[in-house]
Amino acid sequence: MTGANEPHRHPDTPSAWVRRWAEMIPAEGRVLDVACGAGRHARFLAGLGYAVDAVDRESAALSELAGVPGITVTRADIESGPWPYAGRTFAGVVVVNYLHRPLFPHLLAALAPGGALIYETFASGNERYGRPANPDFLLRPGELLEVVRGRLRVIAYEDLFAAGPKPAMVQRICAMRPDA
Repeated sequence: MTGANEPHRHPDTPSAWVRRWAEMIPAEGRVLDVACGAGRHARFLAGLGYAVDAVDRESAALSELAGVPGITVTRADIESGPWPYAGRTFAGVVVVNYLHRPLFPHLLAALAPGGALIYETFASGNERYGRPANPDFLLRPGELLEVVRGRLRVIAYEDLFAAGPKPAMVQRICAMRPDA
C-alpha cells in the first residue's frame, strides 16, 4: 500500500524487526498481516507455524499468496471500506511500511489478550532520504508510543535513522496486550 521495504532489503526478506520479535506472538496463534503486499511477512510467519490472515487492497499482490499453506488472503480497501476483521482477535498483528492513522483503534481492538503488536514504518525526517515524504505517511516523534500508551505494554521501541541498504527514518514498536 504505502512505502518501500523496511531497511529496504530484498522484497522477499522479512523485516529484521519482525524476525526479532515474532517469538513474542503466542505459539499457535492466528496472526494478522496488515497491508501485506506480496506477503513476505505472511510467508515468514506461516513458516513459523502461525495461521496468518493477510489483507491488502491489491489483487496482484495477494495472488502471490493464493494457495500458500497457513495463509488466508483477504482483498479489502481498509482505508475506504469497512474493517474486515470487526469482532475478531489475533495473537499477533503485524504492520510494516504502512500508515493509515484511522486504523489504529481497529488494530488495537484486534489484538487478543497476551497478543503482540509488531509495527514498523517510516518516521518524520524520512523526507530527507526519499519516499515517503508526505507527512500523512510519516509517524510523528513518539507517535507509536502514544498509540499504545495505557493499552499495551511496550517490549521494545525505536525511533531512529536506518542506514541501509537505503537510508530512512523509521519508528518501530513491539508491544503486548496484557492477559485478561
